[in-house]
Amino acid sequence: MKKNVFITGVLGGIGSALAKTFRSDDYYVYGVDMREDFYGNCDRFIRFDLHEFVRDAGYRIKFTQIFEELIPKLDVLINNAAVQRLDRLANIKLEDWQETLNVNLTGPMLLSKLFLARLEKSQGCIINIASIHQQLTKPAFVSYATSKSALVGLTKAMAVDLEGKVRVNAISPAAIETEMLRAGFEHDEAAIDELRKIHPVQRIGYPDEVAKLALFLASENLGFIHGANLTLDGGISSVLKDL
Repeated sequence: MKKNVFITGVLGGIGSALAKTFRSDDYYVYGVDMREDFYGNCDRFIRFDLHEFVRDAGYRIKFTQIFEELIPKLDVLINNAAVQRLDRLANIKLEDWQETLNVNLTGPMLLSKLFLARLEKSQGCIINIASIHQQLTKPAFVSYATSKSALVGLTKAMAVDLEGKVRVNAISPAAIETEMLRAGFEHDEAAIDELRKIHPVQRIGYPDEVAKLALFLASENLGFIHGANLTLDGGISSVLKDL
């Protein structure tokens, strides 16, 4: 029987790769994103605002019902959607901080709760897409780094809480060739090229590498990888840069 996967942020670089990779492995892909309708690699695309889902009770009730009707069975939940609001501490706007936590942390918790019974029934799994910023960060990433650190904490806490009912793991990529990364560097190609050089592998990652790791976690037969945070970083977390 065909398995079902639910992917948030499905229209982004990593989200698109996740959908393509899981679909090629014969999964039925439910994809959600807040942008305009575009099916891409999804079998079923649903326009959905995760920030609104967290902060608006009416919206949450509406989509809880929609997901119950459209998705009676689920094997894999991938919490991939994220926002990245860059600002130094002195300039952080409370609304940006709150949106970051809503989308990157509270949203994954609420969706995990929403789909829990279905995932338990299928002995499925939850995969949270975190970031190297949960461990190593840089100036102006206060909101984003905090949210990703907390997402890894949520992963471990849920793994303990759910025991053997649903497996929960996280993937923490370093620099991945996406529009979000390019926007963070203000599309400065020289800076991005320097970023490639400081990775021991002499390049940055590709979205399909994240997707293949997620597929491995979803299909890991013995199920002993649980509560893990797998780093996918081209060796950069081992680098001590000299002056």
